[in-house]
Amino acid sequence: MAYKDAMTALAVLAASPGLSSAAALLLGLAVGSFLNVVIYRLPIMLERQWREECAEFAGGGESPAPGETFNLMVPRSACPGCKAHITALQNIPLLSWLLLRGRCARCGQRISVRYPLVEMLTAILTAAVVWRFGLSWPALAAVVLTWFLIALTFIDIDHQLLPDGLTLPLLWFGLLVSLSAAGRQGLGFPVDLRASVLGAVAGYASLWAVYHLFRLVFRKEGMGYGDFKLFAALGAWLGWKMLIPVILVAAVAGSVVGLVLLTVRGQSRNTPIPFGPFLASAGWLVLMWGPGIVAAYLGWFTRP
Repeated sequence: MAYKDAMTALAVLAASPGLSSAAALLLGLAVGSFLNVVIYRLPIMLERQWREECAEFAGGGESPAPGETFNLMVPRSACPGCKAHITALQNIPLLSWLLLRGRCARCGQRISVRYPLVEMLTAILTAAVVWRFGLSWPALAAVVLTWFLIALTFIDIDHQLLPDGLTLPLLWFGLLVSLSAAGRQGLGFPVDLRASVLGAVAGYASLWAVYHLFRLVFRKEGMGYGDFKLFAALGAWLGWKMLIPVILVAAVAGSVVGLVLLTVRGQSRNTPIPFGPFLASAGWLVLMWGPGIVAAYLGWFTRP
């Protein structure tokens, strides 16, 4: 009976784009709350792991004493000021932040507006994906890709780091998704396995070549290896044909932001700007409207 009820509910949602998008919006809020945890904790976890490895190497192979458990689940979320644990009622996505007026319930310390912004962004993009692809297998795959891209974007903004723990699973998942037959539904996504494999290889190799050419000419690094892996992952998801639109949109957006930072903030040209957020944003735009973007681009340059 429960199975039949669940199937009936899914059928109702699938028949109504508005209802399915609303459900996706609520799901996105909940996932956005978890993505905040990933964005904050994963770099700390990696740093601790690197320190332990360095200490083990310096100690002649002896493992350092285990420290306090710290992962995506433990310890419980707490106020950075008074260290008071955040209760379930204080951790309702977006709503709790609004009711608490962006402050800790105990000590009154300000809670960054970034947390509800990530939750809202995740909710809006999740709903947009479900609206675009409907309640379907391609939508589920596209939603997962969207969540990965959001986490990678904000980690790269904060730390100029694209962790292998996110980029490599994203790459392999993209290849696995290409094995499905969902692309035959006329959505253009997922792509077939051949396009996915070629996209992964071409994505990595192209930025790898640009990286080494830039270093050879200018005697400095222009990007990190994480950018290669993210571009390869996008190639696996979107196919090799969409790599050029992705890199063009990312490069244009990066150039505009770079010029704004130079003029408004007065930053030096040597100030590093993470490229991952631009790749992620361009990849999501191409996921949603890739064929339309290509058609508009070609139409612009083929006007009589």
